[in-house]
Amino acid sequence: MSAGRVRALIAEDEPHARRNLREYVADVDWVDLVGEARDGPEAVRLIDDLEPDLVLLDVRLPELSGLEVAQKIRHSPEIVFTTAYDRFALAAFELGALDYLLKPFGRERLRAALERVRKRLVPSVPPGASERVRSTLSPAPLRRFFARSGGRIVPIPVESIRRIEASGDYAEVHCSSGTFLLRVSLAELIARLDPERFRQVHRAHIVNLDAVQHLRPYDERRLLITLRNGEEVVASRGASEALRRLAR
Repeated sequence: MSAGRVRALIAEDEPHARRNLREYVADVDWVDLVGEARDGPEAVRLIDDLEPDLVLLDVRLPELSGLEVAQKIRHSPEIVFTTAYDRFALAAFELGALDYLLKPFGRERLRAALERVRKRLVPSVPPGASERVRSTLSPAPLRRFFARSGGRIVPIPVESIRRIEASGDYAEVHCSSGTFLLRVSLAELIARLDPERFRQVHRAHIVNLDAVQHLRPYDERRLLITLRNGEEVVASRGASEALRRLAR
């Protein structure tokens, strides 16, 4: 980014969607459109060759998905995903991507996303969205989530989490700053959390062991977990046995 201008690239396979984005971007006088890609491999090549500040990246591209593009590129721009409600795209957004545009979206929705990009593209800001997506999809334990709270995106450090509870197909995170709904499943989360700290104690519950006040028998086979804030969770039989082994 130079002299307050943002260099943007569109990666979109649908001609009408590409045309709409081109017209919307043309209305923003501080954005320069530097290229358009129609499939995943072309997006990777153009992003690395042109090094834009921002990529408007469709999740469903031919040959490579938008998330695969974000993993493969060497350059690290800000990325705003565009999607017709792809569940995995929303999960990636909430675990670290900057924003997403839900199709069909209009001129004002795009401008709001671009304003957020411009605010981020100043000295000493965190790395671009592609790096955050790589972190989200890498095997290393997650250190933070990103969740929506009204019109804001808020970070949730994992150490602030007390417990996580299933809410249908999604996960309800209970932490020191409040309760947030993530559009990911408990199975997806437990696979990315530090097993030394987080345990799935029931099919519907994950507990941060650092937040546990004490354990006591609930019945002959199960344990009752009491957290420091007074919340209680009944562990399954298998999880209760595993917790007992930790105390031996």
